[in-house]
Amino acid sequence: MKPTVAIVGRPNVGKSTLINRISGRRVAIVDDMPGVTRDRLYADCEWCGKEFMLVDTGGIDDSSDDISLSVKRQAADAVELSDVVIFVTDVKQGVLPGDYEIAEVLRKSKKPIVLAVNKADASARDNVYDFYALGLGEPMLVSAEHGSGVGDLLDAVCNEFAVSESDDGEKPLSVAVVGKPNVGKSSLINRLLGYERSIVSNIAGTTRDAVDTPITVNGKDYVLIDTAGIRRKRDIEPKSVERYSVLRSIAAIKRADVVFVMLDATQGITEQDEKIAGLVHESGKPSVLVLNKWDAVEKDAHTLEKRTLDLKERFAFMSYFTSITVSALTGQRVEKILELATTVYTNSSRRVPTGLLNELVGQAVATTEPTARKGRRPKIYYCSQPEVCPPLFVFKVNDASLIHFSYERYLENALRRAVDFTGTPIRLKFVGRGEE
Repeated sequence: MKPTVAIVGRPNVGKSTLINRISGRRVAIVDDMPGVTRDRLYADCEWCGKEFMLVDTGGIDDSSDDISLSVKRQAADAVELSDVVIFVTDVKQGVLPGDYEIAEVLRKSKKPIVLAVNKADASARDNVYDFYALGLGEPMLVSAEHGSGVGDLLDAVCNEFAVSESDDGEKPLSVAVVGKPNVGKSSLINRLLGYERSIVSNIAGTTRDAVDTPITVNGKDYVLIDTAGIRRKRDIEPKSVERYSVLRSIAAIKRADVVFVMLDATQGITEQDEKIAGLVHESGKPSVLVLNKWDAVEKDAHTLEKRTLDLKERFAFMSYFTSITVSALTGQRVEKILELATTVYTNSSRRVPTGLLNELVGQAVATTEPTARKGRRPKIYYCSQPEVCPPLFVFKVNDASLIHFSYERYLENALRRAVDFTGTPIRLKFVGRGEE
């Protein structure tokens, strides 16, 4: 198990900048506005051969609103679950009352603490002596923005835990949860985890980052990715934090193994729901349509059948979809969705032996031959499957331009009837003679 390192501190002291610097990628959204980070963010990191999990937390302040209280709980949980804590302060602001309060909490935790004094350029270094008053040992001068002092900081952190053995086991299955704002994405994550991992609020846009959380269920490892709600493009301010949140959500789709497309069962399917599902389809990701808030739907004997027909009509472009009705609030059928994630990923990873594949294609062509175009009839010589996730089938033909899209759809349906590709898109490519 990798050691866990939590980064805590007041808002706007540079925690997110530091986690981006240490991880070597833009894990957290960075903005001059305090309080941008709300949920705990995870990132796998390595320093001098030592691997660890870095946890970014929301800034701890003395506000009393619901979201601020949730941020405090998140930070407290991160400290409780961590092996080492990096306490980030701001040398330019000096030691503030909030720093003393956080330092007192950290001392009571009995965890190893590394005190990082951030934004330490040459003009502000004289203020570093004030930070000895926090009683957390020697302050370490760093500049997260420019990278100075970060290496020494990581040396100090790694000295606090033993070298962990790298895990060569099966890679965790990463599952992104996407959808419009307020459809219950964070509530579903919390229900799966069994504790409040993501902040839940009726305020749309509470989740801003794409938040990764490891979880083990029935001996299988997963990484759940909670994402910000994706609104219509015209509703988003061009330079707002929300714009970056949406970009992170789209990036989460691309790096996930499986995507849950969350829908609000109490509302009708909207154009934005279709667009979000379209993003998942175009990315080639296996997916599950999750109808949340099913407990709040007035039902009769035909409600599920009607909803399924509605899904087939609105999501005709991804006719391979699989769906499930759940309630993140009550936990109804929530335990089944990770099993579905494993199933659709297995289908996306399925490779058809070349001999069987050509037999299936041969039977399909014998049943219905492609129609002639431009006075010429297309011929299919053989088929191969060079890729999975999503499965890619390459057909060698005499002339690729002769294959009509309707016949391409016919071949796809023939493959789906013979092989279980439920929940995953498949790609068909036609290559003519002399083409690579």
